[in-house]
Amino acid sequence: MTEFTSKDLEVISGVLMNEGMACKKARMYSKTLTDVALAECMEKIAESHEQRFNALLSVLEGK
Repeated sequence: MTEFTSKDLEVISGVLMNEGMACKKARMYSKTLTDVALAECMEKIAESHEQRFNALLSVLEGK
Protein backbone atom coordinates (compact mmCIF):
# COMPACT_ATOMS: atom_id res chain seq x y z
CA MET A 1 0.00 0.00 0.00
CA THR A 2 1.23 3.47 -0.85
CA GLU A 3 1.82 5.91 1.96
CA PHE A 4 0.53 9.40 1.26
CA THR A 5 1.71 12.60 2.85
CA SER A 6 -0.83 15.10 4.12
CA LYS A 7 -0.05 17.27 1.09
CA ASP A 8 -0.70 14.30 -1.25
CA LEU A 9 -4.06 13.71 0.41
CA GLU A 10 -4.92 17.40 0.21
CA VAL A 11 -4.19 17.49 -3.52
CA ILE A 12 -6.04 14.23 -4.22
CA SER A 13 -9.00 15.45 -2.20
CA GLY A 14 -9.16 18.62 -4.29
CA VAL A 15 -8.96 16.67 -7.53
CA LEU A 16 -11.70 14.29 -6.32
CA MET A 17 -13.97 17.23 -5.53
CA ASN A 18 -13.31 18.79 -8.95
CA GLU A 19 -13.89 15.53 -10.82
CA GLY A 20 -17.10 14.91 -8.88
CA MET A 21 -18.39 18.40 -9.60
CA ALA A 22 -17.45 18.21 -13.29
CA CYS A 23 -19.23 14.87 -13.57
CA LYS A 24 -22.39 16.23 -11.95
CA LYS A 25 -22.42 19.35 -14.14
CA ALA A 26 -21.81 17.44 -17.37
CA ARG A 27 -24.54 14.96 -16.46
CA MET A 28 -26.94 17.80 -15.66
CA TYR A 29 -26.16 19.47 -18.99
CA SER A 30 -26.64 16.18 -20.84
CA LYS A 31 -30.16 15.96 -19.44
CA THR A 32 -31.14 19.57 -20.18
CA LEU A 33 -29.67 20.05 -23.65
CA THR A 34 -32.15 19.78 -26.50
CA ASP A 35 -29.50 19.05 -29.13
CA VAL A 36 -29.09 15.26 -29.06
CA ALA A 37 -25.49 15.32 -30.29
CA LEU A 38 -24.46 17.79 -27.59
CA ALA A 39 -26.34 15.83 -24.94
CA GLU A 40 -24.51 12.63 -25.94
CA CYS A 41 -21.19 14.48 -25.91
CA MET A 42 -21.87 15.76 -22.40
CA GLU A 43 -22.80 12.27 -21.22
CA LYS A 44 -19.47 10.96 -22.52
CA ILE A 45 -17.68 13.78 -20.72
CA ALA A 46 -19.54 12.91 -17.51
CA GLU A 47 -18.51 9.27 -17.87
CA SER A 48 -14.87 10.29 -18.32
CA HIS A 49 -14.96 12.37 -15.15
CA GLU A 50 -16.65 9.54 -13.27
CA GLN A 51 -13.96 7.08 -14.39
CA ARG A 52 -11.19 9.40 -13.19
CA PHE A 53 -13.02 9.94 -9.89
CA ASN A 54 -13.34 6.19 -9.35
CA ALA A 55 -9.71 5.58 -10.32
CA LEU A 56 -8.48 8.14 -7.78
CA LEU A 57 -10.77 6.72 -5.13
CA SER A 58 -9.48 3.20 -5.71
CA VAL A 59 -5.89 4.47 -5.35
CA LEU A 60 -6.80 5.96 -1.99
CA GLU A 61 -8.49 2.72 -0.94
CA GLY A 62 -5.41 0.75 -1.93
CA LYS A 63 -7.09 -1.35 -4.62
